[in-house]
Amino acid sequence: MPWNPEIYNQFKDIRYQPFFDLMDLIEERTEMQAVDLGCGTGEQTAMLAERFQQSTFLGIDSSVEMLSGAEEHQTERLYYKVETFEEFINRLSRWDLIFSNAALQWSGDHHTLFPDLIKKLNPGGQLAVQMPCQTENELNQILFELANEEPYRDQLNGWNRSSPVLSMEEYTEMFIAEGMVNLKISKRIYPIVAEDTETLFHFISGSALIPYMERLSEEQQIEFNSEFKRRIGERFERRPVVYPFRRLLLYGVKA
Repeated sequence: MPWNPEIYNQFKDIRYQPFFDLMDLIEERTEMQAVDLGCGTGEQTAMLAERFQQSTFLGIDSSVEMLSGAEEHQTERLYYKVETFEEFINRLSRWDLIFSNAALQWSGDHHTLFPDLIKKLNPGGQLAVQMPCQTENELNQILFELANEEPYRDQLNGWNRSSPVLSMEEYTEMFIAEGMVNLKISKRIYPIVAEDTETLFHFISGSALIPYMERLSEEQQIEFNSEFKRRIGERFERRPVVYPFRRLLLYGVKA
């Protein structure tokens, strides 16, 4: 089940506010060489290039489907590439800005990943990252609990996705140990107000639910999603539904 930009973009407004907040943390410099990791459809990378008009941006994403329409945004200062995070890290390159909005939660072992990213910064380079606090967000908790129960555990061959996202304190210690300064690290709540729990299901179906669906047959997907929706309804009984979606914003400058 590949990423579907149409489903993902149904919640564009909800997903964009954290992007704007993260972008506001960046210090404008002249002629930055910048990369947007996990750029998705490429729209946000284009906004970054519009905001920082003296800089050159590369947007990378591992999903061909998500990048299928990105060429319409390309300019002489903005281009895109299909590439995994691992390929990016292993490539010889140095950057003045590494930006990533709601993407690095898909890459494991942040104790290794973040030091590797910091090493790719030039002196004075900036790292700006936003990720959902998956272990604290209730939809992720319900999904993880469900996948650990039978018959779903057996259908998934025992697979479940543990979040690699660490605590604010762990990222702070890591950034300092790697020589980062001017730190701005915070946790923010971006509430989703919905008329019903079906909306919450569609929100998570465009992201965290995808790897589960990839491992199930069509019949198993229907059963899994039905039970997932039922449990979301049990957890959120009041109307309108208010879902406190928690996100981490991480920013620092390489000394």
